[in-house]
Amino acid sequence: MFNLVHGFGPGSAGEFLTTHEGIDGITFTGESSTGSAIMHAAASNVRPVSFELGGKNAALVFADADLEAAVDGLTRSIFTNTGQVCLCTERVYIQRPIFDDVVAGLSERARGLTLGQPMDPRTTTGPLISLTHRQKVLSYLERAKQLGGEAIVGGGIPNLGHELSGGAWIEPTLWTGLSHDAPVMREEVFGPVAGLIPFDDEEEAVRLANDTKYGLAASVWTTNLERGHRVAGRMNTGITWVNTWFLRDLRSPFGGAGLSGIGREGGTHSLHFYTQPTNVCVNLSEATR
Repeated sequence: MFNLVHGFGPGSAGEFLTTHEGIDGITFTGESSTGSAIMHAAASNVRPVSFELGGKNAALVFADADLEAAVDGLTRSIFTNTGQVCLCTERVYIQRPIFDDVVAGLSERARGLTLGQPMDPRTTTGPLISLTHRQKVLSYLERAKQLGGEAIVGGGIPNLGHELSGGAWIEPTLWTGLSHDAPVMREEVFGPVAGLIPFDDEEEAVRLANDTKYGLAASVWTTNLERGHRVAGRMNTGITWVNTWFLRDLRSPFGGAGLSGIGREGGTHSLHFYTQPTNVCVNLSEATR
């Protein structure tokens, strides 16, 4: 049986459900801080939890990558659903020999996105979920500027005319010039934004990608399949794509590490959470036959 219960978190449906003794387990998709609060609530009744939380996902683009395929894939992974997908890319590390080419390609793709009416077939990009969330994203745009980042594309609110002025519109934005340690490169923005940073070799790329409290997803772009396997195997994430993004067999395990979640779901992996194995031990001696 499935029940859909509307409500809020603290002092409402969310808190009631997560602390109720009749709940056997809790699965949650959402923000990392909310997942932490749910873990505290579930602890009193010692209930299992399965979380798919936030991410600060990295993409690694090596000099031997198929440039067009990488730029196309990154455009999808950064800007799909206006960046409001937990698996979206917000950090792009690009090997130095092709850095300028990838920056130019991504900038061209970003400028080619069309914000507008959802029923218009020319529209590619919608607004953010709310004006409140837009204010959060705008605060990161301002912080990036203060830290010396250059918005090579976007960086503000577009003017879409009176008819659409009430929407939470935001320009697709790409930054260069930011340090890997800048807050906007370490905290989840959850918008159509990404910071672009050059790297020199594979070791540096892996180190930068893994230097995060999150661990949901990553992508690796290279025509060297051996490198693709090697680097993907070193990512501290629940899923790593090689030369693609958002491709998934629903039977495979899905989840994150660190602030990106706990547990795995998908196919038989879901059964481990949604069922509980029981040991039935029977005495087969002569006296009990």
